[in-house]
Amino acid sequence: MKGRNFVSGLLSILVLTWDGMVFAADVVPEPDGFRTENYRASIPATLKGATVISTEEASALWREKGALFVDVLPHDPKPAKLPAGTIWKEKIREDIPGSVWLANVGYGILNKETESYFEEGLRSHAGDDKNTKIVFYCMNNCWMSWNAAKRAVAWGYTSVLWYPLGTDGWTEAGLPTTRNVPFEF
Repeated sequence: MKGRNFVSGLLSILVLTWDGMVFAADVVPEPDGFRTENYRASIPATLKGATVISTEEASALWREKGALFVDVLPHDPKPAKLPAGTIWKEKIREDIPGSVWLANVGYGILNKETESYFEEGLRSHAGDDKNTKIVFYCMNNCWMSWNAAKRAVAWGYTSVLWYPLGTDGWTEAGLPTTRNVPFEF
């Protein structure tokens, strides 16, 4: 049993690259619950109940209009009580064209308002059909999309797709982006 615990506890493996170089890559086990801290860190390669997709697969779905794309990047709104004269620069989000931006729904713990916002955002764009293909994404190495996709699976959505490379992988492939704003209902 000690040997099995040791093997299952390993956090890195050796990877051989095309040019023969060997390096260690993080292997992150899929947690049972939601990630609640360090959201920009190495992510698992899997998500139970969802399908993990590549940039090529995401691009094909986008071109075919074959799925609802949901960006879950956090957004900080302008503070309501910002002192007069304080300069506020709104964060600009460039994401996959046609996406709905459901800001802040990827945290591991959601308050009731954010959970309702998430549920209503999905319902507003997917209707009551829980078989609608939904692609969740954020950025590369971002647990936000993993958490959001996991939550959708828990709510009974059956065609959840997780695009872990997010806008980083999308733009790296030379695919178009467009400015977006968070969904409001």
